[in-house]
This record gives sequence, C-alpha cells and structure tokens, in this order.
Amino acid sequence: MTIPRVRPPLVADERTQLVGWLGMQRAIIQWKCEGLSEEDAHRPVLPASPLMTMAGLVSHMRWTEHSWFEVLFLGRDQAGNPGFDDTVEDADMRVEGVPLARLLDEYERQCAVSNEIVAAHSLDDVGKHPDFKSAGGTLRWMLIHMVEETARHAGHADIIRELLDGEKGYY
Repeated sequence: MTIPRVRPPLVADERTQLVGWLGMQRAIIQWKCEGLSEEDAHRPVLPASPLMTMAGLVSHMRWTEHSWFEVLFLGRDQAGNPGFDDTVEDADMRVEGVPLARLLDEYERQCAVSNEIVAAHSLDDVGKHPDFKSAGGTLRWMLIHMVEETARHAGHADIIRELLDGEKGYY
C-alpha cells in the first residue's frame, strides 16, 4: 500500500504541523521499500554497517516509535523491545529471515499506536517512565525528536535504495 507523502499545510496549528511532518517522513521510509526484493531488503551496502539494511532500518524505526511513545511517554514496560537489550548491539536491526512485508506491517501498526497516543494527550504532557531521563520531555519534545529521527533515517533509506538499485527521489 502506498502511503501518501503530503506535506502539512503551510498555515496550521502546531499539532497538525508536527504530526503532518512526522507522517510524511514515515511515508518516505515505506516508499523507499516499495518494489524491493527480499534479497535487496536484507542486503547490506555499507561495509562498516552490515546491519544498516532497508529491513534493519524499518525494524529500528518500528522499535523507536515504541520506545518514545509507549515506553518513555506512557511509562510502559520496555520488555520485548530489542532496542533496550544491552547484551546485543543494535538488536533492533537484527532481522535475518524476517520478511520485509512483515516489518513494514509492524511499522505501520506501531505508527498507528503512536498516532493514537499523540491524539489522546496534550503536547505539554510529560513522559512517565521513571527509569529514563528522556522520559522527562514533553510530548511536543518527543514529537520533534521523532520528526528528526525519522527524517534522518529516511535520508539513510534514500541512500541505501540508490546503492541497491539506482532508484532515487525524495518527495
């Protein structure tokens, strides 16, 4: 399914703009995966970063959404999120044998959960997890961070895709 890549309105309230920019960057991540074979989705193209594959990147983004909105903001348990596993480096990017379609579906579902959380709270609400300093940020701060984080990785996806098969384009 192609998710529309639409910039938020030039004149809109803060929430509309923040959620709009985050949604567009998420759509770019998914767009960069369209038409990739399983082999290419799992193929590393950066010699010093063998886990930075399209599949690994999508998995990382899924777990990053979970980390910020469910764990840090709502204060839910981080168990099950490989991003919190200190025993395995980049555990959230280790996706050998996991189909790209499944990773994209999980990412889309996690984004939907994040959207529900954002819609239900004030931008001024503060995170609740007692064990992480970053949980002390407001939802506004976390949304801005997620726009930055997702856009950064959308840029990685753009480069990875071009190195895989020459496909390029931003918007």
